[in-house]
Amino acid sequence: MPAYPATDRADLAALRRGDDSALNRIIERWERPLIGFAFRYLGNSADARDLVEEAFVRLYQNRERFKAESNLPAWLFTALANLCRNRNRWNHRHPTTGMDSSENGDLAGSAPLRSAEPDPRAQLQHTEMLEALEKAVAALPHDLKATLLLSHYERLSHREIGAVLGCSERGIETRLRRARQQLRADLGLNLAT
Repeated sequence: MPAYPATDRADLAALRRGDDSALNRIIERWERPLIGFAFRYLGNSADARDLVEEAFVRLYQNRERFKAESNLPAWLFTALANLCRNRNRWNHRHPTTGMDSSENGDLAGSAPLRSAEPDPRAQLQHTEMLEALEKAVAALPHDLKATLLLSHYERLSHREIGAVLGCSERGIETRLRRARQQLRADLGLNLAT
C-alpha cells in the first residue's frame, strides 16, 4: 500500500479549507488500493466501486471534523471496512446472482478459448483451489477477514491494521493466527503461518 503521510495531511488540510481539488488528489492516490480491498472482501466489482465512492463521499462530508494529525488511510480503510461489512450482511439477507460473473467466478466472456497452460488438469485444480480459498475467506467473520485482507493484500503493518480496525498490534497477530487456523480447518490444508 502506498504511504504518503505528508501529502495526505496537506491534501486533507486543503480539503478542510475548501479546496475541492484536494479530494481529487486523494481519490487518485487511494482509489485503487481501496477498490482492491473492497473487491477482495465482497467478491463483486460493482459493489466494491460503489462502496469506495461512498467512502469518499463520507470523507468529503466529514472533512471539517479532521484534525491536522489525522491518519487518512486509516480513516478511509476503517470507513470502507465498515461499509463492506454492512453490504456483506445485506447481501447475505438478500441473495442475488450478479450479471458480471459466471458459475466459475470469472467475468463473463473473459475466459480464454485456449489455455497456454501445458496441463489442463493442473489448471483446473489450481482454479478449484483458488475458488475454495475465496469461499473460505468470504466465510470468515468480519474482524478476521478484514485483518487478513489488509495484511495479505494491502501489505499493511500490524500497527497500521490496528489503527484501521481499532485493535492492538498483539490483537492483530491473534486475529491473523485465528484467520489462518480457520482457513486451515475449512480447507483441510496445512497452510504456512
